[in-house]
Amino acid sequence: MKYLALFLTLFYFGALQKAPITIFLAGDSTMAEKQPEKRPETGWGEFLEKFFQKDSVTVENHARNGRSTRTFIQENRWQAIAEKLGEGDYVFIQFGHNDESKEKVDRYTSPDEFRENLIMFVNSVRERKAIPVLFTPVMRRRFDKQGRFYDTHGEYPDIVRAVAQQHAVPLIDMHSKTRGLLVDYGEEKSKELFLHLGRGENPNYPEGKIDNTHFSPLGAEIVARLAVEGIREAKLDLVRYLAPIPAQEGVLNNEP
Repeated sequence: MKYLALFLTLFYFGALQKAPITIFLAGDSTMAEKQPEKRPETGWGEFLEKFFQKDSVTVENHARNGRSTRTFIQENRWQAIAEKLGEGDYVFIQFGHNDESKEKVDRYTSPDEFRENLIMFVNSVRERKAIPVLFTPVMRRRFDKQGRFYDTHGEYPDIVRAVAQQHAVPLIDMHSKTRGLLVDYGEEKSKELFLHLGRGENPNYPEGKIDNTHFSPLGAEIVARLAVEGIREAKLDLVRYLAPIPAQEGVLNNEP
């Protein structure tokens, strides 16, 4: 009986101890994990887990290239997250790049529909006693002929901000943070943060590549650090699980 009582006690306290918190990432290519044939293109979400204490937080990256809020719902990618959510988990939601693309009718989402989709995401997460966090879209690298940075996202970042305010959702303003990053780096040096490759420099892109939307490993890691900065500023409960900030690497193991 003594051993049975001990077993039941250990079982009881073990049951009270929650499994590691999961952060689910819902978003587009700027956040997504990349296939080997796309390297060195890197999503900032790939670096996020390294900023947390081991075994305390896991990151499930459901972000995918080319997705808008509309297609993320239509393809049942949102449902896949909702079905796995547990109490106390987090969902980091970052869309806008593809929603705003009027020329790409397969993914375009009107401002009104974008707003409604964000609200649906928030309500869906809260119904499961999990925590939604809204992220404004990260900046594209754009400079005019005078070398001045300019934004391409139109009203979509403000829609995210408004939904966050109106529905009392934590907001991490990556739009503002990455604007500051690009302005600080300037027109030339900011190329290092994006997929700028010369001819013959990488076997995945033998003809070279100039891409001012998708990040290099260096850019993705720096942007992930900005996201962690935002976690601290928003005073999310996740702060307690952050590890000492690791040295900057800018490289992932599966980079060719």
